[in-house]
Order: sequence, then structure tokens, then C-alpha cells
Amino acid sequence: MKLSKATIARIEEALTKVAAKYIGMDGKQPIVTDIHLQPKLGIGELLIFDDEDRELAHIAVPDWEIYEGDDFCADVQDEITPILHKMHSEKAFDCMEILKPFSFVLVDHEKETYADLLLIDDDTILLNDSLLEGLDEELDAFLKELLETN
Repeated sequence: MKLSKATIARIEEALTKVAAKYIGMDGKQPIVTDIHLQPKLGIGELLIFDDEDRELAHIAVPDWEIYEGDDFCADVQDEITPILHKMHSEKAFDCMEILKPFSFVLVDHEKETYADLLLIDDDTILLNDSLLEGLDEELDAFLKELLETN
């Protein structure tokens, strides 16, 4: 599954609107631990809501109306994660007045967590496959060097 440029732009616009809802809170930081993204297979929609199930955004995603893959949530994760990371690197979420840490979470049709897509925190980094790639070899080399010098 590959999202069209128009769909990506719509998702980015919806996420920007969500971020804008948490600006100007007059010092009252809402306790939100997650922002949930729920794709709807077949009807082609993306719902974005908070911890209290309050809808923050709702957009049409025509690319999801006809899906022919085997794992819809995995494919959605692969498409939405780069959008979130791009927006985060562009500081689109820095203006949100939410207590940190909070996450953008992909949920399935039953609103069960499928995957953490992005963690927003000043001090925490989520480990993923690309960060862990080659770690075993590096640790083995370090241990070997350590043991040989003593």
C-alpha cells in the first residue's frame, strides 16, 4: 500500500489541526498520555482521538477503501510512521502544551493498541530496529577488547 501525495497532505493537515488544539491552554496542561490514530478499513477513514475518546480529527482516506494486503495495521504503520517522524523533525508538535511524555499510537478497529508510532519526550528515545542494528557485533567487539586488555 502506498498513500497518494494528497492523502499524505490530508493526514499532515489533520495532525497539524490536532497539535493546534493543544496550543494556548493558559498554563493548563491537559493530562494526555496518548493520541490515538484509528484507521478504518473498507470505509477509508482515519480517526484521531485522545485518551478520553474525544475525537480530535476525522478525515477521509480513499486509499484505504480498497485494500488488498494481508496486514492492514502493519501497512498503515509503515505509511504513517514516516509522516509523524517528518513532522516531529520539523517541530510540528513542539507547540503542543501537553505533559510529556505522550505518544502517537496506532489502534485497531477495537481500539486496542497496535503500535507506538512516535513518543514525544525531551529526554527519551524509543529503540527501534534501525538503532539496534549491529549492536550485537559492537558489544561483542567491545567485550573482546575489554577482556584482552586485562
